[in-house]
Amino acid sequence: MPRFLNLMLLFPSFAFADIDLVRVDKSENAMFLIRNGEIVRRYHVALGENPKGHKMQQGDERTPEGRYTLDYVKEDSAYYRAMHISYPNDDDLSSARERGVSAGGFIMIHGQRNGMEKLAPITQQYNWTDGCIALTNEEMDEFMALVDIGTPIEIEW
Repeated sequence: MPRFLNLMLLFPSFAFADIDLVRVDKSENAMFLIRNGEIVRRYHVALGENPKGHKMQQGDERTPEGRYTLDYVKEDSAYYRAMHISYPNDDDLSSARERGVSAGGFIMIHGQRNGMEKLAPITQQYNWTDGCIALTNEEMDEFMALVDIGTPIEIEW
């Protein structure tokens, strides 16, 4: 049986989920899928190694804060599946330019590093990414089945 059908049987509220917002609370290492103001699913996530505060520049190992869009899927990533977050936006680029630095980019929600899947019970206990949001591979499959391209994402501390 396809994985999405299994999800619908196990969690009837997932059927035709129509997730209209993904919200990340960095202070709790939590990501929420929201439909019509109601939380449908909560995930524990790993973030950038330096999670507190907004991403200011490339290499700061921070996960950005603010409202963005999930704008495309990348299946050929170094990590198990990935969905891109539209960082940097115009404000991020302008701020970085004023400080004479690169804003960075290529921020994703993704699974585990390819070949390292079995370490997820350990890696997910730490903030280990360079600024991305990491799930287990199983959770990433579920996330991709429930969340459409174009869904807004709000990331906050």
